[in-house]
Amino acid sequence: MVAVPVTRIAETRDASEDVVVIEEPLEISAAWTLDGELREKTISVTMRTRGDDYDLAAGFLFTEGLIASGDAIESIRHWGSPNRVRVALTPSTRIDTSKLERHFYTTSSCGVCGKTSIDAIRVAHAPLPDRPPAPTSIIRVLPRILREAQLAFPATGGVHGAGLVDHRGELLRVREDIGRHNAVDKLIGAYIREQHLPPPNTILISSSRASFELVQKAVVAQISTIAFVGAPSSLAIDLAQQMNVTLLAFVRDGRFNVYSGRVS
Repeated sequence: MVAVPVTRIAETRDASEDVVVIEEPLEISAAWTLDGELREKTISVTMRTRGDDYDLAAGFLFTEGLIASGDAIESIRHWGSPNRVRVALTPSTRIDTSKLERHFYTTSSCGVCGKTSIDAIRVAHAPLPDRPPAPTSIIRVLPRILREAQLAFPATGGVHGAGLVDHRGELLRVREDIGRHNAVDKLIGAYIREQHLPPPNTILISSSRASFELVQKAVVAQISTIAFVGAPSSLAIDLAQQMNVTLLAFVRDGRFNVYSGRVS
């Protein structure tokens, strides 16, 4: 966050300061060894809020299917700049370079929409197993739980939040970022760096709308209940239904809609 000069206009015109979120690019590169030769490639450049960069890098590589688990990561460090992160992979790790052909510039729209994208995620991941439905009483208060845990949002109003909540209503972890995809990647990446997936029987709550890509990230991380403050897209609903994910949207003011799955 940074303070910037601002002119506030209401009944009067006053010079003041405002606190805004910092938006900066992050370049994520991966390095691995193939046939005794060191390979290195830029994987993504994304606009993000500085902080939890290592979680973001690990989460992005995992949710995009470039690594299978945290075991593939040997080290993560900033590389020559606070806006560049280099992920060194273990000697036994191989990257499918064909996946690197995808354009990884993150926008607010769904960059991988279409039947081909759904077919790809279905091939890579089977539908998630049945799990106990999340309690309605907990779902109703998810936005409050997330909002109270966010630090940057109250000051700036300009960041998304992603949190993981268990069925008792306990917040297990929260991450913030100017990008909704980044906030989810940071959340999932924090667990991947600890060599395990997010715990089962938990709910992912996001302050954003429900897009195909966010449902896809939840599927890869085996999170079977996802809740969004905003609206869902048709493709997000299609993917959730096919992958046995409970998709909740418009979760606010004590109400919500169930677009896939069930709640208790």
